[in-house]
Amino acid sequence: MANDVHITPEGLEAVRKELDVLTTERRPSIVAKIKAARELGDLSENFEYHAAKNEQGMMEARINELEAIIKNHVLIEKQAARGVVAMGNTVRFAEDGADEETYRIVGPAEADPKAGRVSYESALGKALIGHRVGDEVEVKTPSGAYSVRITAIE
Repeated sequence: MANDVHITPEGLEAVRKELDVLTTERRPSIVAKIKAARELGDLSENFEYHAAKNEQGMMEARINELEAIIKNHVLIEKQAARGVVAMGNTVRFAEDGADEETYRIVGPAEADPKAGRVSYESALGKALIGHRVGDEVEVKTPSGAYSVRITAIE
């Protein structure tokens, strides 16, 4: 299905927690801000009112996004180490002359390279999937290609 959102169990839990905070804490807080700003009078030049309405719009968009993730999620279960990189695996690899790096292959909704999570749709994710420890893998990016050697799959 085109709307499927691939996500790990931990990622889904984080999405549920964020949605809960937005709907039970942030939404009532913003409604209160809008009400208070409305009471200040003329809305055409009321910065607080417009700022709160803008914040509300962005928050509601995020709530819709989170609800869509929950509704359309497909869990990525950590694959048993079959010796081949798959979604959900953590992969260690090294580029020639560089320190070893470790990333978990996740869905795009929870990708965060700084936190060690890359999407299976990314150049790195696409390159690693289906390969084994010891394989030299070419990663093709818009700015060029580079090679890494897979050193471990967890």
